[in-house]
Amino acid sequence: MTPMRLSVNIDHVATLRNARGGSFPCPVEAARTAMAAGADGITMHLREDRRHVRDRDLERVAAEVECRLNFEMAATGEMVGIATRLRPPACCLVPERRQELTTEGGLDLLGAGPQLGEAVRRLAGAGIEVSIFVEPDPRQIEAAARLGAQAIELHTGPYADAAPEARAPYLARLRAGAAAAAGLGLLCHAGHGLSYETIGPIAAMPEVSEVSIGHFLIGQSVFEGLPAVVRRFQALIAAARG
Repeated sequence: MTPMRLSVNIDHVATLRNARGGSFPCPVEAARTAMAAGADGITMHLREDRRHVRDRDLERVAAEVECRLNFEMAATGEMVGIATRLRPPACCLVPERRQELTTEGGLDLLGAGPQLGEAVRRLAGAGIEVSIFVEPDPRQIEAAARLGAQAIELHTGPYADAAPEARAPYLARLRAGAAAAAGLGLLCHAGHGLSYETIGPIAAMPEVSEVSIGHFLIGQSVFEGLPAVVRRFQALIAAARG
């Protein structure tokens, strides 16, 4: 089985910093620390309301940290402009609502207007790998392929949030979605809500080449330290990949 990349989402380091103002804890230092501990990439979501990561955080990580930077973003003109200026290796287009605490589901590509397709074209034209955050629905995955995305990120939230005895149907949908993506020639990533307990079955899917983990990873770092948590996730992923 091919290796799987672990991309560490550092948004909530910025959330903690913003709770008191000032510059501590520093998201850029968190990115450096995660990469030194063995992470394969860094994910940052610059929201339109700047509730956690700020423009300067993204700019500094892009310029100062040697990593595969995955820029999560809404498909707006402002965000596309920032991405095409910074040219991170990867972007993931996600839905965004001001009222939500965190991303609540995949983009509805079947109801999307022309703005989404234009965003994909502009980003890909800048040499950025474009993925779209979607539910494991074959129709949404087919729509991502039609839009010209190179990858999808499967929304793992319902699986991760379910009680252990109720996870089987969610896993079945995710497995089917990963297989559908591979059949369409799309790279398949996964993320949202994953933890020590739930990463194994996702990492065992051969089609999934990258996972993005943030909230649990940063939260658990309060107790174990960021390097230790990154290393433990990498060990769990390696064990699941066989």
